[in-house]
Amino acid sequence: MSNPVFFTAPGTLDQQVPGSAFVLEGAEARHAVTVKRIAVGEAVDIADGAGKRLTGTVTAALHGELTVECLDVADEPRPETRLVLVQALAKGDRDELAAETATELGIDAVIPWQAERSIVRWKAERAAKAHAKWQSVVTAAAKQARRAWIPEVRAAVDGAGLQAAVAAADLAVILHEDAVRPLRYVLESWLESAQPGDAESREVLLIVGPEGGISPREVTRLCDAGAVTALLGHHVLRSSTAGPAATVLASDILGRW
Repeated sequence: MSNPVFFTAPGTLDQQVPGSAFVLEGAEARHAVTVKRIAVGEAVDIADGAGKRLTGTVTAALHGELTVECLDVADEPRPETRLVLVQALAKGDRDELAAETATELGIDAVIPWQAERSIVRWKAERAAKAHAKWQSVVTAAAKQARRAWIPEVRAAVDGAGLQAAVAAADLAVILHEDAVRPLRYVLESWLESAQPGDAESREVLLIVGPEGGISPREVTRLCDAGAVTALLGHHVLRSSTAGPAATVLASDILGRW
């Protein structure tokens, strides 16, 4: 069974070596001691959310403070091809559910998208709060999945912003029920034609529309920016399901799993 994971700030594990002691404080320590009831002698992982993971044994568990003896510190590299979920804002927290589940399945970043048909709107006074909530949801999901990396929730984009993101990506795929080519074919064809180079720079966008679907005008503009459409399956999936399903398939095809 894997160890429970608790997060600390990036950089705080840089000086840790086997035999050293690390003290976790704040909300994560309180959660470990008060909620999870982590006790002395138990094994835990401390991750900095940026790929570094400390594995150790608890030597002290006080209110608001957890002391861990370091047994090992490892750097977990990012996948060679990063997956980014572009999730249209949707009602009923379906957008947050998509981001949460995709995080558990290994997504590397999430972009909230204000699509034309999105019923939910992130207006100026609400945008910062909504963005912070998404990041909190993603962080909790990464913790549940025992991940060393916390996916970044990037700034929300409108149509023009998404077109710019598509143009900058190595591959951008619109998951669309009217597409002809299956997602598997699109990804495998891209892999076959990919030029040699710095693999770590490769980024694939998986674009999911809102409950009302992506408008024809949006599809045209995104394809003009370089996106391609792909069929995820024979059935129409909810906005909360399509992204996670695509994450699973892409992770397999791209050799991430």
